Amino acid sequence: MRGNKLDLCLSMGYFRMQQDIFTCQFVSFNNTLYAAYWLRLTLKTVSYGTKQMRLLRSNQRFSVTVKPFVLTRELEELYALYRNSINFDAPESVESCLLGGSPTNGFDTYTVQVRDGDTLIAVGVFDNGHESIAGIMNFYHPDYRKFSLGKYLMLLKINYASQQGKTYYYPGYLVRHYPKFDYKLFPCEAATEVYNDSSGRWLPFSWQTIEELFADNF
Repeated sequence: MRGNKLDLCLSMGYFRMQQDIFTCQFVSFNNTLYAAYWLRLTLKTVSYGTKQMRLLRSNQRFSVTVKPFVLTRELEELYALYRNSINFDAPESVESCLLGGSPTNGFDTYTVQVRDGDTLIAVGVFDNGHESIAGIMNFYHPDYRKFSLGKYLMLLKINYASQQGKTYYYPGYLVRHYPKFDYKLFPCEAATEVYNDSSGRWLPFSWQTIEELFADNF
């Protein structure tokens, strides 16, 4: 699932799960169903505000590299630290999230790696298409929580995609009335679109649009 094939699937509201693709209209948390809405950012219209620029400046002390994904002990050890520090469900490992036991990776996957000196402190994983990238997972060292590294990784992915001449960045879905996913609006809400699975069209994001889609569909 690479190049134009990935672009097409993402444009139709499909996303990666291990070595498959899926879509959904609902997700379940604490035995409650919530409506889910897929998002994307149009990169040419992304404009950072004060909060985004402040975050980029404050984290300039760290080094950043973007490289093809290779599953290493270093990645798994950092993810284990991260997973033990969070209060929500997450895959058991990087391997289980991306490969699910498969010996090969059918996606063109990259990592954004952030280091403090020689110490790996954050990793963002994304899949590379011809015109788009899809953000798959972010994790970071819990001792660096105050640096907002999850949001920082989103900005780094956007910057990389823009430098590569991509058109869209797909961060996943937003969940109606479940604010834990609202961080996906942080980079630039004005550049964000939401997918209408009834019409197959992408619409400019607003919370009013979310409510209208919910009323129309359900």
